[in-house]
Formats: sequence, structure tokens, C-alpha cells
Amino acid sequence: TFIAYPLLTMLKWFYKFIHNYGIAIILLTVLVKALLYPLTYKSMKAMKEMQKIQPQMQKLRERHKDDKEKLNREMLQLMKTHGYNPMSGCFPILIQMPIFIALYNVLYGAIDLYGAPFFGWIHDLSAKDPYFITPVLLSLLMYVQQKMTPTTTMDPAQQKMMNMMPVIFGVMMLWLPAGLTLYMLINAITSILQ
Repeated sequence: TFIAYPLLTMLKWFYKFIHNYGIAIILLTVLVKALLYPLTYKSMKAMKEMQKIQPQMQKLRERHKDDKEKLNREMLQLMKTHGYNPMSGCFPILIQMPIFIALYNVLYGAIDLYGAPFFGWIHDLSAKDPYFITPVLLSLLMYVQQKMTPTTTMDPAQQKMMNMMPVIFGVMMLWLPAGLTLYMLINAITSILQ
């Protein structure tokens, strides 16, 4: 809540000048992504580092598959040797999550969006996209973003699950408010650009 209220205030501030909540959502999303860029960059850099040592980690897994304790020691030593800190990839994401959850809650429940048009086919940002254009675009962009993002796992089952995520997200967004889907869409676009 203490994060959501300032975000709602900023959304209303953008609306005061633009008089379109859809564009205000876009501006707010871009602003939040710009402010969080240093954390995103650090996380992506850590994922790239992890990707580099992944083949060596896979060899360790095969070599020590029966001895978990030795495997963990060897993996920690490998990470230390390459200067990789496992928390360097997770910590920036953990800081960002409350902000994204707050923004999600603001856009999901903001009464200000009731009856607020964006443009074209979106006549009410509090209702679902009537033609499901934004959820489909979101799924496609999430797929592109996923292909661009460095992967830290080689496990086929996890890879298959990750490939399903854009479809699952798209289906979830079909019946959610268009303002929320617009936020997720702009978030995906700015992530791809970053």
C-alpha cells in the first residue's frame, strides 16, 4: 500500500496533463522501468555470467550426481572462482517485485480507470480488451523477451515450462482490465528495449 499510493498519485498527475489514462499508464510504466533500470541491468549481467559457467556446472552435476554435498561445494567453488554471486541475480529482482505488485494492484483496482477510454477499440480501461488484441500482443512480446533473456538452466522440463509461460500469461490477461494488460504490454516492450 505504501508503494501503491504514490504510484496512483503519479498516474493521476500524468493524467492531469495528458487527459488520457492509457497514455498516463504508458508514461508511468516507462518511468518505473527507467528508475529500476540499474537493478534490471545488474540482474541481467548476473544471468549472463551464470550462463557462461553453466556448461561447467552441468559437468559437475554429472560427475557428482550421487554426492549432493560434494556437488554443492564444487559448485560454490566454481562460482567463487568466476566471481559469481548467486544473490547478485536474485536480489535486484526481489527489490523490484513489490513495486510491480503495487503497480499491478493500482491498475487492477483503480476506480479512476472505470469508463476511461484509451484509443481505438479500448473504450474502458477497467474492462477487458473486447477483441483480445493486447493480451495476444503481450504473449508474442513475452515470447520474444524470453528468447532474448539469458537462460541459466539447461533442464528440458524447465525449458518447456518457460516456453509455456507467455501462453499462460496471455490466457490469464484475456479477462483482466485493459489498463492492466496495457501496463504489462508496455512493460514487456521496455524490457525488450532494455
